[in-house]
Amino acid sequence: VFLGKYKPSELKIAWEFLTTWLPFLSRDLCNDCAHLLSDRIRSLDPEHCSNIETVVGSATMVENKEAEEIDNDNKSMDDDCDVKFCDFHSLGSLKAAVDIVRNEVPSQSTVSMLASPIMAWTDMALEDGLKEDEKKESELVETPEKRKLSREEREQYRFMNVKRIKVFSCFERVKGKRVNILEGLELHTGVFSAVEQKRIVDHVYQLQEKGLKGELQERTFTAPQKWMRGKGRVTIQFGCCYNYATDKAGNPPGILKHGAVDPIPSLFKVIIRRLIGWHVLPPTCVPDTCIVNIYDQGDCIPPHIDNHDFLRPFCTISFLSECDILFGSNLRIVGPGEFSGSYSIPLPVGSVLVLKGNGADVAKHCVPAVPTKRISITFRKMDESKRPVGFTPEPDLQGIKPLPYI
Repeated sequence: VFLGKYKPSELKIAWEFLTTWLPFLSRDLCNDCAHLLSDRIRSLDPEHCSNIETVVGSATMVENKEAEEIDNDNKSMDDDCDVKFCDFHSLGSLKAAVDIVRNEVPSQSTVSMLASPIMAWTDMALEDGLKEDEKKESELVETPEKRKLSREEREQYRFMNVKRIKVFSCFERVKGKRVNILEGLELHTGVFSAVEQKRIVDHVYQLQEKGLKGELQERTFTAPQKWMRGKGRVTIQFGCCYNYATDKAGNPPGILKHGAVDPIPSLFKVIIRRLIGWHVLPPTCVPDTCIVNIYDQGDCIPPHIDNHDFLRPFCTISFLSECDILFGSNLRIVGPGEFSGSYSIPLPVGSVLVLKGNGADVAKHCVPAVPTKRISITFRKMDESKRPVGFTPEPDLQGIKPLPYI
């Protein structure tokens, strides 16, 4: 009943916050109390709520180096509901644990736990684009006498825990040679927290609303009619207008030399600085254009290789729902929104897929009809010779340097 007062998104944020600090909150607790605290926190996760009565207690918490491993007792939530905190681990002791969190400089093992990609309120905000979240965090963990982690420390912890997959293999015969068509692909997860993703998605919807009201430049917003399955995704382009096919004026596919589009929004510039700073994209290829794709159920992107008006590498970020992207040197169209290819890569929510090498130029890629609502943002850098007439580089995207943590 109590949890019913809150939205799933609010419960997820609370779960993320408490899970991040669980190792500290459970420090020096007895096993029963630690299990109870862990289960109560896990019950906040909307994805597990439906199974809350059958959740089995296990060693889901990672204690610090000095703590002994938590005993792996199999206790159901029904049993735990009758358990009370022992006298030694009263509310006062829990408050003391919170004080420890606020006072201590984290050990290396603590750094690993703090760097979890599920962090939200306690992680760094998206610079000036997410000041409100940083303000919330400060209200939660800062007191005048207590030391709190600096923004640089928090950013370093999160950066250290970004998961990067840089080896994909799928060999096909291309022009008589056996080639790894996926060479150069990278998948980065943990770059954006749940709070950051929500802020980005909300901003995309605001931009879509502006487009529907005619408040964006002529070539910025496109919402074609859905005349068949797979056709009709909404696109919002910034920095330049890319022409997907020869238009009525005879302009070939590529970047239009003349076409009014809006500049990159401030929040998207913050994302670009994150991508460069966190070693997702190199500082030699800072994006100066981006395109937002808003998919409804059944929308897709057909097989293609990105035009060479754009340099390599480029990247695409996934929001709202997971989907698969297909790769192959010879992708086939099976039906409306349906394709077959040699290799499929799941794109988790919040993940960043980087394309370069054979993965960008030998293999075609496509997104089959999505099962539910999805948003993607693709960031690319234009070939200077292909820039639109009158294009001026963004001053605040110059001189971005990667963080020195590697």
